[in-house]
Amino acid sequence: MTIGDSFHLALRNLKQAKLRTALTVLGVSIGIASLAGMVSLGLGLQEQFVGRFTKSGMFDAITVMSPADRPGVLAGGLRGRGAGRSGAGAGGPSRAMPEKPRPPLDDDALKEIGALQRVKEVYPNLRVPVELKYEQFAEPTSATGVAMSARNEGAFQTFAYGSFFNNESENACLLSLDLAKRLDERDPKNLIGKQVTLTWAASSTFAAGAPSMPDNPLQLQRAEARYTVVGIVEREPGPGGLPGAILSGLMIPLAKAREMGAVDVGSLQSLFRGADQGKSYMSATVKVTHAQFTDDVENQIKEMGFMAFSLNDALKGAKRAFIILDIVLSLIGSIALAVSSLGIVNTMVMSILERTREIGIMKAIGGTDGDIRRIFLVEASAIGCMGGLAGVVLGWLVGRAVNFGANVYIRSQGGPTGNLVSLPFWLIGGAIGFAFVVSLIAGSYPASRAARLDPIRALRHD
Repeated sequence: MTIGDSFHLALRNLKQAKLRTALTVLGVSIGIASLAGMVSLGLGLQEQFVGRFTKSGMFDAITVMSPADRPGVLAGGLRGRGAGRSGAGAGGPSRAMPEKPRPPLDDDALKEIGALQRVKEVYPNLRVPVELKYEQFAEPTSATGVAMSARNEGAFQTFAYGSFFNNESENACLLSLDLAKRLDERDPKNLIGKQVTLTWAASSTFAAGAPSMPDNPLQLQRAEARYTVVGIVEREPGPGGLPGAILSGLMIPLAKAREMGAVDVGSLQSLFRGADQGKSYMSATVKVTHAQFTDDVENQIKEMGFMAFSLNDALKGAKRAFIILDIVLSLIGSIALAVSSLGIVNTMVMSILERTREIGIMKAIGGTDGDIRRIFLVEASAIGCMGGLAGVVLGWLVGRAVNFGANVYIRSQGGPTGNLVSLPFWLIGGAIGFAFVVSLIAGSYPASRAARLDPIRALRHD
């Protein structure tokens, strides 16, 4: 008996018992729909939680700080606790351990960090103290320098009104929605295209042609410029786009913040080092090419003597939690599939009882045990494939309905909507393949039982 004959006989037998086959296929489809639905729900929640944070640029970013700008314990740890003490037990003063020089986080350090492998971008976190004026409104605040690479990341993924900077050389600014409402309480949208006046104290250290002034290396002068409001963001981003950082409702291009030459409120110590030492920064943001390289780059930066931290560890913990959730949901969904596999066994056993005489005839005319076993395994696998396809479709329909209902409720509560159910292609193929394997396992016992039938007893069967 050829393989084609086995397939032909198996499909013919399924057609002869249409109702029983349809009910068995329905049971498998419900089991697959339950399994696929549970896993797709877990994947959807993972994409909503982890995916949004990944797109925000937080987990491929490293915040770098120099110990040289950190006062007290943060700067030197336990430095100085034993310095200068007389060692009574040793009979003399204790030797002070040589201190490792603490490198400043200046432009040269940023270039050195930017030369590391898998580093995409490095820029300082600048906050310029300014006075914001608009019509009768005047308020001291700080302007945060935003890199052009922050477009479509973090707080800049969505805008309440307007859009991101067109280029880094324009006198443009972004406002947080809260600040915009203070400027124009009736309709903040009207601020788009309007100009605000920024006033700041610019530093002028050792100007060209000016005599040296060692007693006063830093001179401040008043500077003023008009900036056009191009966008209003819904929430206030901090330096580097990291939540929980020092917030600022006013944002300007990073290049303009550099040009201001203003006092960096984050690194006051750097103001009194003199122009020959260059300017250092309190912190900087390092962007890596992919989040998976964050740990390696972070370790390299620490070896250079800088303080560095990232949120990649939190991302790993979240992914681990969702993997456990997916496993639990898969086990719950597999219960329905295990119950449906019993239906396959029952269908195949009933088919053996009904076709005992037919099996005896096939063996009498030369059919082998392998031929009989193959016919029943083909029947079981066909039921599994049909049930798997139907289950994926059913699971997708149920998922769409659940997603629609959940979004309606979330929208009514004022929350952001999203796709809570995700059914990727690998899950579709995996669900169908799993149904196929389960059906083969469920049909193996009936197939072996049919193959072991004695042809003489089978021919005598009523």
